[in-house]
Amino acid sequence: MPKTKFQEVIFTIMMVFVMVYAMICYNIALNIGGMSNEVFLSAFHELVIMGPIAFVLDFFFVGTIAKKKALKIVNPEKENPFHLVLAISFISVAFMCPLMSLAATILFKHAGNQFIAVWLQTCAFNFPMALCWQIFYAGPLVRFLFRLIFLEKQKEGNMQKAFE
Repeated sequence: MPKTKFQEVIFTIMMVFVMVYAMICYNIALNIGGMSNEVFLSAFHELVIMGPIAFVLDFFFVGTIAKKKALKIVNPEKENPFHLVLAISFISVAFMCPLMSLAATILFKHAGNQFIAVWLQTCAFNFPMALCWQIFYAGPLVRFLFRLIFLEKQKEGNMQKAFE
């Protein structure tokens, strides 16, 4: 979808915000034993830490890997192009979930000598939520908003050219 580096940055920021904020809310709710209005505000405190970590991981490493791996699985010329979107989403979650769970374990879990066990448990709890959230909600929402933002700008540019 993004066609320029600028668009890639904007798309990644949007996706990171939607994914990381939701996953932080989920993890806080798990830690306190359920959902409450307080969770939504508390999540912003962790977002300023986890957001930049997720951006760097996704923009510089995982995004590139996910696209390359997805292109080995899906041939967009022979298959529905949406299969490529799904493949990228699946692969991104497969890499980002353990990495972000590792960051959360290091920064927030105070795991001590149970570090590996806590990290694996965090991954196990986060993976199904991250995958479902990405496939059914975050991915479609961010792609819709991204198209809305950049299609409007593209139309404005085309309109200006038409009147020149």
